[in-house]
Amino acid sequence: MQPQSFVPLSGPRHELPERGRPVRVRGIEAVLDQMRRKTMKAGFEFNVMVVGQSGLGKSTLVNTLFKSRVSRKSCSGVHQEKIPKTVRIHQVSHMIEEKGVKMKLTVVDTPGFGDHINNNNCWEPIVSYVNEQYERYLREELNVTRKPRIPDTRVHCCVYFLPPTGHRLRSIDVEFMKHLGSIVSIVPVIAKADTLTLDERLDFKHRIRQDLVANGIQVYPQKQYDEDPEERLLNSSIRECIPFAVVGTDREHQVNGHKVLGRKTKWGIIEVENIAHCEFSHLRDLLIRSVLRLAPLCLCGTGLCTLPVPAD
Repeated sequence: MQPQSFVPLSGPRHELPERGRPVRVRGIEAVLDQMRRKTMKAGFEFNVMVVGQSGLGKSTLVNTLFKSRVSRKSCSGVHQEKIPKTVRIHQVSHMIEEKGVKMKLTVVDTPGFGDHINNNNCWEPIVSYVNEQYERYLREELNVTRKPRIPDTRVHCCVYFLPPTGHRLRSIDVEFMKHLGSIVSIVPVIAKADTLTLDERLDFKHRIRQDLVANGIQVYPQKQYDEDPEERLLNSSIRECIPFAVVGTDREHQVNGHKVLGRKTKWGIIEVENIAHCEFSHLRDLLIRSVLRLAPLCLCGTGLCTLPVPAD
């Protein structure tokens, strides 16, 4: 009995004895390429929740982050110049495409947090909403005949807006972040930071970090993400900037012959993307590069997400 010919799993080209034709055999090293193509074709999903009291510019900042009017409007293309006040938990999804990469962005806007006279347990509707999305995804995952792609409505990140009081965290801010910090990644930001001077901003950020530590509140990035020295160094630099002092706007102005996003005042123009004016660029880098990179994996702690992330 003649032994069968062995064809290696990897290698450039090989001759098959029975046919004599050169073929290219793809081995296990092609798995990552297949995953990359499949993931890029299907696109990414990113769900961000914005929480804070009314009038802090939550919707405006989301529009600024993605340089589009994505908050609280439909995909019909009819822009609303005046942003209505949110009275209930409201989510809007948009498909964003850049250089062939598709991303389904879902913005979850919440009612003005802490606007009522009696704010006892006012965080419960938001906590219930987040848990409900986890349970919905878990039910789909446990089905015997699962969908090829389960719609992911889980909240990947919560941007919490702090009023620029210049003092310390309010009791309602502490209670909210305590309840929500255990189920979703929280990124605190100081809204309308242009109302504070640079010295006031630094003192305010320092007092907020002290309050976060004193109350045992963990914000993103958590310590468990410090897997290697490079990640630890990057995360440490991010923690030193938290909370991010941001300014949001969707208006462009001419500065030295260039169009820039900014807010025009009597004293000049506050450039949103200028790190000397505010930390908007740091927040955008954190959300797009870090949170979005982790969103297809697992931010909820269930370990159910197995969608691969394309290599850089």
